[in-house]
Amino acid sequence: MPPDPEPVCRLPAPAIPRDGRRNADRPIVIDGRLDESGWKRAEWTADFQDIQGATLPKPKFRTRAKMTWDDQYFYFAAELTEPHVWGTITQRDAVIFQDPDFEIFIDPDGDCQDYYEFEMNALNTVWDLRLVKAYKDGGPALNEWEIPGLKTAVHVRGTINNPRDQDHGWTVEVAMPWKDLASHTKASSPPKPGDRWRVDFSRVEWQIDLSKGRYEKVPKTPEDNWVWSPTGIIDMHRPERWGIVEFAERNAPRRKIQPNADDAARDQLVEIYYLQRQFRSEQKRFATSVDELRSTAFKGITLPASTPVRLNATADTFEASVPSASGGIWRIRQDARLWKE
Repeated sequence: MPPDPEPVCRLPAPAIPRDGRRNADRPIVIDGRLDESGWKRAEWTADFQDIQGATLPKPKFRTRAKMTWDDQYFYFAAELTEPHVWGTITQRDAVIFQDPDFEIFIDPDGDCQDYYEFEMNALNTVWDLRLVKAYKDGGPALNEWEIPGLKTAVHVRGTINNPRDQDHGWTVEVAMPWKDLASHTKASSPPKPGDRWRVDFSRVEWQIDLSKGRYEKVPKTPEDNWVWSPTGIIDMHRPERWGIVEFAERNAPRRKIQPNADDAARDQLVEIYYLQRQFRSEQKRFATSVDELRSTAFKGITLPASTPVRLNATADTFEASVPSASGGIWRIRQDARLWKE
């Protein structure tokens, strides 16, 4: 079956008011401790679940995240419960998920391309990179991309790399400058109230053996992947499945984001994209008509006869479009690029 609907989050920020009122929150200090008033007002996400969805077993350790923002930064925080906090990687831009880690994925304009990935471990070692396309759509990943103004910190609630005791876990803080996030997107950065970005979080956890008095990964045991918005498959690089973050004014009332007409059109195209991928894997070409595509069944996805789809395709490319009830046309193509005209 398709993954559950993406989690949504509304951020009634800025964390520091633009008008400089005397009752303004004090600036967030990036020290790993979530004790500023701006964090106390920010809501936690739901607890993370398995990347494949809610039908999988509940993660054995709790993970949750927060977000807030001001004129300069997009702020992230996370709390990772963990009885044994450990890390080994100290070189920036190494493959951080070989350690237990916390990860952030951001697609500002929601087109499923030119998105950002960030990872950090409990030693506060980071990896920042940009994806031109998702790996399933041909990549590539640009490891040389950096966030020059990045600020990060970790607070360990216990003692790191000490297998002889038990810890409570670790908390992280991350501040990403809007000017850096603006480098490869058409979205406003900083965003305007009402703007929506696609965001997701992931935690990688490894099973460990302490029998020798040190941390050792259990051989031939895959990592656990716990996330905010499940992708339905062990692959975070499915930006079409990430959560929705809506930016709001500081004093905006807290409310759940409601689905809109654009969400419905977008979701229809994502289903068409996956149906086309399945069709091509079976037929060695893309479907060239909607009727032909309706003959494909993929993980419970079916295309209703009433879906107003226009499809142009060759053996190796396709572009599908559906109208939005809010006006305009949404389009998707074979490399998952998703946009509205």
